[in-house]
Amino acid sequence: MNFPIYMTGLMMGLSLIVAIGAQNAFILRQGLRREHVFAVCLTCGLSDAILILLGVTSLGQIATMLPWLDPAMRFGGAAFLIWYGAKSLHSAVRSSGALTVGEEVSSRFWPTFATCMALTWLNPHVYLDTVVLLGTIATRFPGEEMLFAAGAMSASFLFFFALGYGAKWLRPIFSRPSAWRVLDTAIAAVMWMIAYRLLSGT
Repeated sequence: MNFPIYMTGLMMGLSLIVAIGAQNAFILRQGLRREHVFAVCLTCGLSDAILILLGVTSLGQIATMLPWLDPAMRFGGAAFLIWYGAKSLHSAVRSSGALTVGEEVSSRFWPTFATCMALTWLNPHVYLDTVVLLGTIATRFPGEEMLFAAGAMSASFLFFFALGYGAKWLRPIFSRPSAWRVLDTAIAAVMWMIAYRLLSGT
């Protein structure tokens, strides 16, 4: 095993995924609420792994075969992010609830799972980071592409589970309604900022 190549993939994966985005904000919220944390983290990790594998093995063929994919993902993703941002802002304005330590799971699994999938698969930036960027970097390691990909995949699972389960340390802060309003407002701002960047092409 060429450990430096694995570590290069791990560090590249972490550098791309740590940035605040729609997916990370959603995982943080689920972790704070202790709702379907394992399923959400696993879904995000597996989705990243599939996309990274796709980029390492099929980047050239995808760009040639599906020239329409980029604009379709840009506009579809922007529409979803605008809706999700509005939903978060509505929650910030109307909600007066606080998180309590004994709070039970209140949201249903399938709507949560669907939102998680949409935030992953309808976000063109995810494709840019995983399929395009990591797929391109992997070509620098001929014959060792899968080792680089394994490192990048490990970064996704490591970060998502750390974020989801590490959020519990922030629960005392979110026992106050004002903290939830700030979080929901911040999530709305992140979603709309990403949507703007998608629509403007920046």
